[in-house]
Amino acid sequence: MKITLRYFAALREAVSVGQEELALPEDVKTVGQVRELLRARGGVWADALAPEKAVRMASNQVMCAADTAIVEGGEVAFFPPVTGG
Repeated sequence: MKITLRYFAALREAVSVGQEELALPEDVKTVGQVRELLRARGGVWADALAPEKAVRMASNQVMCAADTAIVEGGEVAFFPPVTGG
């Protein structure tokens, strides 16, 4: 399955990538599993997407939880929490 990944704000700066296409292994079926797959790259990926880091996730432009299923050709986005004032 192929998906589009998007990274925003400080997370994009940390991993030096704004967007990429990724072919997923067959056992990766949720947004949380995508996050773990990216963490397995090591280095800045492991740090930026670490479990203790506040990272929001969206699937097809809708905020979601880690157990949200991904779909062929879908989009998964990662970004830090946003505050305003």
